[in-house]
Amino acid sequence: MLGAIGLTALLPLARPSSARAQPHPLIATDLEVVTITDRSAILTWTTVAPDLAGRLMPVDADAEVRLAPADSARTPVPVHADPRPTPFHYAEIGGLEPGRTYRFEAWSHGVRAIPALSLTTLSPGTPESTGEFTTLVPPPGRPLRTLALANDVHYGEEVSGLLVAGLPPGFRQDVPPYPEVMLAAMLDDLRRPDRGAELLLIAGDLTDEASLPDARGVRAQLDDWGTMGSDYLVVRGNHDRPHVGPDYAGCPPAPADHHDCFAEAFTPRQQLIEHEVGGLRLLGLDTSELDGSGGTIDRPQFDQFTDRLRDDPDRPTLVFGHHPVTIESGFTNLAGPGFVLNGRDSAELQARYARSPGVFLQHSGHTHRNRRTRPDTACAVEFLEVAAVKEYPGGYSLLRLYEGGYMVNFYKTRTDAARRWSATTRGEYFGLLPDYTLGTTADRNHVVLRDFSGLE
Repeated sequence: MLGAIGLTALLPLARPSSARAQPHPLIATDLEVVTITDRSAILTWTTVAPDLAGRLMPVDADAEVRLAPADSARTPVPVHADPRPTPFHYAEIGGLEPGRTYRFEAWSHGVRAIPALSLTTLSPGTPESTGEFTTLVPPPGRPLRTLALANDVHYGEEVSGLLVAGLPPGFRQDVPPYPEVMLAAMLDDLRRPDRGAELLLIAGDLTDEASLPDARGVRAQLDDWGTMGSDYLVVRGNHDRPHVGPDYAGCPPAPADHHDCFAEAFTPRQQLIEHEVGGLRLLGLDTSELDGSGGTIDRPQFDQFTDRLRDDPDRPTLVFGHHPVTIESGFTNLAGPGFVLNGRDSAELQARYARSPGVFLQHSGHTHRNRRTRPDTACAVEFLEVAAVKEYPGGYSLLRLYEGGYMVNFYKTRTDAARRWSATTRGEYFGLLPDYTLGTTADRNHVVLRDFSGLE
């Protein structure tokens, strides 16, 4: 019995075989409607077949998507066809109407794709279980700009999916290293015309353990793409904190016997990041503890942050930091309340937001999942966690600003290598990773109405 584990939960990194050469029928599985915008939708799925020993192996096949308006009696017709053989399918459908419901089917080699046996995609009302999705209605007014929200690259990591003491079993990809592959795939995406991100915000854990080679390596890869401070902004996460040991001795000293290699490549610890673009204020918080995985904001940084909000409380403001903030996040992540921003700082931060109506969104990483959580105070702020770059579902969110609000959409990265690695790492946490990290359709794709008419 597979139970709640998808058919590709333990998918091996083997060479794909031809669908025609398989001794058993092809299976098209793990169907996900990942992204739904106002005018497009993106579907992904995987084709596998059992080998002679009964092991499921990735199998090359074509891809087709059929679509029809749900209010039409006609049978869905082909709107996307990709004859290139691959096991890891990515179909983007454009030209849709805002606010309209569509019926869809995904096919490979004459086999209709089905969802994995997963609560995320088989829950009542999901697009995958109903065979229908509804496009978003964008906010009113002119589109203003597009920002990319990303986190958890873990540059230098060698085994993905470990929680503690080498467990649960992880996944290894030696050449090329998967954090570099996944980061390159995201950066390739962001400058394409169909994404068009003007600024990238990275909310921590750029490195695995903040060694100097890894900090310099991820900085070099980012600098090949753009300029820090104008094209991309960075805050550190718990993995980027100062470390102890001989491997870090050549880096700038930090408190006690720690050394801060991340500071040598990026910025000092607990430094507020500030940026302004077209009237939009961006504030980046370093929430890393000196030791440990939980979150804290030291008093000098907090005072500076508070001063910025107090001086101009109505300015449209986006905050980004590694650790989630809310009580709901603390009680719903796998590691518990100690994994998020500490209660004292969280309460003070949200109290400040309640007095600063311009703050509209806080972007966090750390949990490697897509999730929106409720604020603990009466502040009109969206608390958004974005899934990791480095592993399934492997991607980033785009924040599209309009005069009358914003639209959030999560995108998987789409290079061949990234799709392969994302499909492989579905098997993390004994195959249960999708139920934790993918998030609901509404977590990944939603519209919020706000007045941004004063932005350029």
